[in-house]
Amino acid sequence: MSWHYQRWLTGALALVGGLILTWGNAPWGQTAEVSPRVRETEAQRIAVINQVRPSVVAVFGAGGQGGGSGVLIDAEGYALTNFHVVAGSGPVMKCGLPDGILYDAVLVGLDKVGDVALIKLLPKKVGTPFPFAKMGDSDQVRVGDWSLAMGNPFLLATDFTPSVSFGLISGVNRYQYPEGGLLEYTDCIQFDTTINPGNSGGPLFNMQGELIGINGRGSFAQDKRFRINSGVGYAISINQIKNFLGHLRAGIDTDHATLGAAVDMQGDDADLSAVVVKVVLEESDAARRGIEEGDELIAFAGRPISSVNQFKNILGIFPKEWRVPVTIRKKSERKEVLVRLAPYLPSVQRQPMNPGGPRPVPPTPKVDSPASKLFKEKKGFANYYFNELQQQKLLAGFAKWGDFSTLTGDWIVDGEFVSENRSGPMKLHIKNFTAADSKETRTIVQMKLNVDYELEPLKPDQSDADLMEPANSGGLLMAMYHYRRLLTSGPKGFELGFSHGGTEPFYPFPVDGSQPKSLKDLRIDTDVLRTEHAAVQGKWYFSQKDQRLLGFEITVAKETDPCEVYLHDYRPIGEGRQLPFLIEVRHGDKRYTLLKIKSYQLAAAK
Repeated sequence: MSWHYQRWLTGALALVGGLILTWGNAPWGQTAEVSPRVRETEAQRIAVINQVRPSVVAVFGAGGQGGGSGVLIDAEGYALTNFHVVAGSGPVMKCGLPDGILYDAVLVGLDKVGDVALIKLLPKKVGTPFPFAKMGDSDQVRVGDWSLAMGNPFLLATDFTPSVSFGLISGVNRYQYPEGGLLEYTDCIQFDTTINPGNSGGPLFNMQGELIGINGRGSFAQDKRFRINSGVGYAISINQIKNFLGHLRAGIDTDHATLGAAVDMQGDDADLSAVVVKVVLEESDAARRGIEEGDELIAFAGRPISSVNQFKNILGIFPKEWRVPVTIRKKSERKEVLVRLAPYLPSVQRQPMNPGGPRPVPPTPKVDSPASKLFKEKKGFANYYFNELQQQKLLAGFAKWGDFSTLTGDWIVDGEFVSENRSGPMKLHIKNFTAADSKETRTIVQMKLNVDYELEPLKPDQSDADLMEPANSGGLLMAMYHYRRLLTSGPKGFELGFSHGGTEPFYPFPVDGSQPKSLKDLRIDTDVLRTEHAAVQGKWYFSQKDQRLLGFEITVAKETDPCEVYLHDYRPIGEGRQLPFLIEVRHGDKRYTLLKIKSYQLAAAK
C-alpha cells in the first residue's frame, strides 16, 4: 500500500467517523433527534418565504417575449425591476403573480445608469390592493448575513410561483463598472445566494422578510446551452433606490450625479488614506463652492472618504442636482460646503455593450393593452402620465394653504430687512401696468432695501446683471416675481416648463444666523416642482408632511448661483390663506438678507 493511498484512506475513515459522530448516539435503523433550535430556525425561514412570496413578480414583454423578475413595493401595484428587463418590452408589459393571475402593467420611471425601473400593475378590479414587500435598510446589511433571492430563473415559473434560493451576503459597498456608460452598480450588495438569467429585477430579502436589494448582475459560466451562476451575484441596494424612488414615481427618466471634479489618491509616498482633488470643472458648482485642485476630500454626504473606490460608491447613489455636504481640507483648514451635483450622462448616450452581463432584448412591436391608457410620451420622461399624476397630488395638498388665483392685482408687502452690515425698512411692490406703446399688460417689481430697485421681468434686451438685481442676491426681484406667479397662476404661469421633479433634500439654515454643527443635520426631504418662464428656471421645495412650500430657488443664468429663498413663520392672512412672515434670502454660501414681514396687501385684478 503506497504512502499516498494510506494517507487518503486515513482521511476517508476520519470523514466517515465524523459523519457517524454527527448523528450522535442514535442506534442503527433509528432516526436521530433533530435539535428543536434547528427546527425552529427552519420554520422561521419557511414562514418568511411564505410571507414575501406573494409580492414577487414574473415580468414578461407584452408580446410574451423575454422575461425577468420584480417585486411589489406598495398596495397600489408599483413594483421594482431592472432597466435591462424592461428595455426591450416597450411601455407596456405583462406580469404574473403567485396567485396564478397574469396582470397588465405599464412602465412608470427609469434609472438607466443604476439599472432600475419602476412599473405599475393594473388590478383586475379597481381598488383591489396588491400584496407587497416592506423595504428595509440596506446600510444595516453585514457580510455573513443570510439572504433570500426570489424570482423566475430560466422562466421556469410557468404558474408564476417564484423560485427561492438561500445563501450568504459575501460583500457590501461593492462597485461594478458601467457597461457603455450605463448599468453602473455602486455601493451594491454581493452575495452567493444563487441567481440565474431570469432572476434579474427580482428581490433580495433579509431574514426578517425586508427588501434589501434588487438583483441584477452576476458572474456566469457558459455551458453549451445556458449561462450558469458561478456563486457571485450583485444587487442594487434598496437605500440607493430610495434616493431615486421619488423621481421614478414621477415618471422621470432620471440620471445619476457627478461631483464636477476628479479625485485620486495623493501619491505613492503619501498617506494611503489621502484622497485629493485632481481636476475641477470651472463651470461646476464644486468650483463655485471653493473646491480647488489639491484639496483633500475628507467626507462626502456625511460618509468618510479613504479611497477613490469608496468615493465612487457613495457618489453613485445620488441623483443629479441633489445638494450634498462635502468636507474638504485646505492645508490645515477644514471646511464643509453644500455642493449641487452635476449630471452623469452626456447629452448623447452610448448603448451598453454588456457582453457578459444583463442584456437588453430587442424592441417589440406595439401591442394593444389596457395599460396603454396610462402612458404619455414626453422628452425627458419615461412616462409623463405619472408626472402629471404626482403634480396633481402635490398641488392638491398645496391648495390647503390658500387660493391666490384671484389675487392677480397689486401685491404690497411691508416689513424690515436685516443684512450683515445694514438694516432698515423694506417694501415690495409687484404691480401690473399697461404699456403705452403696445397696450400690453406687463408686470413690474419694485423693492426698497435702503436703496430702491426696479425690474420689469419681461422687458427685452436686459443683461443677466439687470435680471439678477439686487447685486449679490442672485435675482431677488425676479424670485419674488416668480413666487407671485406660482401662487396666482400655477402651471399656466410657466409656459416653458412645469413638472414634478421627484424628491430632493432641502437645507434651511437656522434663522438666527447660527452655524449648524454639520450641514447634514439641516436636511429635510422634500417634493419638488420644476418651472421655467421667460428662460428663467425655478425649483420649488414642498414639505412631504403637509405640502407647505418651504422655499425655492430661481436661476437667472446657467452656471451661476441661484437666488435661494427660505420661507418661515407661516401665519393666516385671511380667507383661509397663509403666507410666510420670515423670509431668508441666500446666494452662494452666504445670507444676503432676512426679511421680517409686517403686512401683506394682495389685491384682485382690476
